[in-house]
Amino acid sequence: MNEIAATELKPAWRDYLEMCKPRVILLMLLCTLAGMYLSTSGSVPVDLIISCLVGVALVAGSAAVVNHIADSHIDARMARTRDRPVADGRISNRQGLIFSAVIGTIGVFVLFHYVNPVTAWLNIASWVGYGLIYTLYLKRATPQNIVIGGLFGAAPPLFGWTAVTGNIELGGVLLVLIIFTWTPPHFWALALDRKDEYIKADVPMLPVTHGDVYTRWHILFYTIALLGVSIAPYFIGMSGLIYLVSASILGGIFLYWAIRLIVNDSPATAMQTFRYSILYLALLFIFLLIDHYYLI
Repeated sequence: MNEIAATELKPAWRDYLEMCKPRVILLMLLCTLAGMYLSTSGSVPVDLIISCLVGVALVAGSAAVVNHIADSHIDARMARTRDRPVADGRISNRQGLIFSAVIGTIGVFVLFHYVNPVTAWLNIASWVGYGLIYTLYLKRATPQNIVIGGLFGAAPPLFGWTAVTGNIELGGVLLVLIIFTWTPPHFWALALDRKDEYIKADVPMLPVTHGDVYTRWHILFYTIALLGVSIAPYFIGMSGLIYLVSASILGGIFLYWAIRLIVNDSPATAMQTFRYSILYLALLFIFLLIDHYYLI
């Protein structure tokens, strides 16, 4: 029986991949790639694209593994996360930390030597912000955890921008601001649906500390702010009418879901809003790229 149990708990490559949160990283890489192309009117070398995306993915995956380890006791109490590799015992804390250190070190090496130091340091700062400050402190300390911690997760387009230019510029910062403003309504919509689980895990998400009504109104406020921020690229000459129209339509749909959250307290509405928020961000950056190269 012990041998069977040991076999069942033996970690597989899929468990290590799961700890890296590949779906989240894919969205990050899309935003990083968008930042690279939006930073220039010309083409981007393929070798630079590959080096940047590989480095960013490895550093982000390393931070995600730390998050899995630090949150394993919380994950074990939540239905949505109890089967995660560390929470379920398939991977030990020691194994996870070694894996995190290895891929994180490789990622930073790639960024320093094949991209540039600015991008490497930004990734290190983001790793510290998400892997340590948010995961170990903010998440459990304040209901504004997502707002403050969202800055660390909003950096990918700036990574792409600096990878090409070597400088932190207004366009890259504006892209960060868009994701920063998008993060609260995105996560709070999920928190409304998962409120009971956050209560059980003793995580002070906004619906837990301030209630559903308060959270729904704040989702609306941030969505209105997002609509304003998302069209800013047009007004600084970074994009044209294609993006302005697209961003306005996408933002209007997001606003529709935010209003529905207030007038319709069905649990399904929260998850529909959450799912749309993911589609919104992906499409927003796709239209930014379409508009950018149309103008060129």
